[in-house]
Amino acid sequence: MKIVLLSGSNVGSKTRTAMDYTVKIAHEKYPDAEITLLDLAEFEMVFSDGRNYWDYEGDTKYVTETLMAADAIIIGSPTFQASIPATLKNIFDLLPVNAFRDKVVSMLVTAGTSKHYLMAEQQLKPILAYMKAHIVPTYVFIEEKDFHRKEIVNDDVLFRLERLVEDTVLLVDAYAGIRKVKDEEYGF
Repeated sequence: MKIVLLSGSNVGSKTRTAMDYTVKIAHEKYPDAEITLLDLAEFEMVFSDGRNYWDYEGDTKYVTETLMAADAIIIGSPTFQASIPATLKNIFDLLPVNAFRDKVVSMLVTAGTSKHYLMAEQQLKPILAYMKAHIVPTYVFIEEKDFHRKEIVNDDVLFRLERLVEDTVLLVDAYAGIRKVKDEEYGF
């Protein structure tokens, strides 16, 4: 199973901190999985210009091809102006409309205050649904107060991150089973 974690911003530290915890949990719970962390702060991405993702070069090609090869994607996004950052939107623009077909996608969102908790519902989920993702219904919302010196200090957040990883992997397995049953109906 290929799990890709995408830290969707090129600035700040909270989303990356949460993603680091999530990577650690994934490695501990699923040591046989191929786990890749893509932090957009570490890549030189170009803006989408309408080409197919495989026609780009360098970091842009690597990031998009890695996402397309994944079975599961865990997206980490900060909340900027009550929305997703431009760097994350650019990733969605670089990929084809059906990029997430047969992929399970889950989310964790960081924000300065609790007032932005609906950003995932109103911004991320509609984009992911449009791109045909199997969306994990629950997501992890982490506020400013849950961090201290680049550490998560809220045990409930850690529990929810663990559950997010588990739910993501369980849904990958469930959808794989469903696809197998459907494929066997064809008899060839």
